[in-house]
Amino acid sequence: MSEPSRAAGNDPVELTIEPRSRDLGGFSVRRILPYAKRRLVGPFIFLDEMGPADFPAGEGIDVRPHPHIGLATVTYLFDGEIMHHDSLGYAQAIRPGAVNWMTAGRGIVHSERTGEEARAGAQRLHGMQSWIALPVEDEEAEPGFTHYPTAALPEIQRPGVWMRLIAGSAYGRTSPVKVFSEMFYLHAEVAEGAELALPDSYAERAVYVVNGSVEIAGQRYEANTMAVFKPGVPVEMTATASSRVMLLGGATLPGERAIWWNFVSSSPERMERAKADWKAGRFARVPGDDEFIPLPED
Repeated sequence: MSEPSRAAGNDPVELTIEPRSRDLGGFSVRRILPYAKRRLVGPFIFLDEMGPADFPAGEGIDVRPHPHIGLATVTYLFDGEIMHHDSLGYAQAIRPGAVNWMTAGRGIVHSERTGEEARAGAQRLHGMQSWIALPVEDEEAEPGFTHYPTAALPEIQRPGVWMRLIAGSAYGRTSPVKVFSEMFYLHAEVAEGAELALPDSYAERAVYVVNGSVEIAGQRYEANTMAVFKPGVPVEMTATASSRVMLLGGATLPGERAIWWNFVSSSPERMERAKADWKAGRFARVPGDDEFIPLPED
């Protein structure tokens, strides 16, 4: 990131986040949220960039069955394929541009693996994994899963800019993905020199630069950087190179949220019950898969 070249009073950026790298057994992710100084952006309480990782034939990812409560997961890929299985009996391959929206609510278990067909050849895996914290009144919602193919998601064009609306509403369009609170989530490809103003009707907004670089109010933000913006301040960015960015945010989510392992909850007691339920084997299992990730002891 370059040195500031603007007056602090004109700075729309509230916080800059540099992701922390995590090695998940030969598969690298960049952990963006949660961050010590910023727990959520709108309802987004967890955000990882997965890869890019190149797997030779015969290899891939194997995330064993694990539980969630109080959130929805959104998997979005740029490259590769992930096979989803869950305790509701759904089995769905997710491919670039499509969306798997899984509502955990009162509790769900799922696995994420490289499928047999994809594993037969070499492949690159690259994408975003996000968790959406549910409003307090929906934390115990019935678990559910919906797959949205690429063709179902709105595409938005601006001069030098192409966008896919993953979830929520922005730029006069609404995604068919069912959400629980006001939010927006977009994948944008921005040509060098093109400009794009962010949606201004949401209290909390952020941009994550996947690759390339953008300039905002005289400040340059390089790849693998998130800029979180002040509420109510217009934001316009200019791509200083051909760039891929994720735009996200939404209404401020009322109430406090705790996040521990794969659980999100507004209730400490509910969190403890989820821990005990997983340790005791009271969650439903993924059909045909006897493996599982044990409850962390720490």
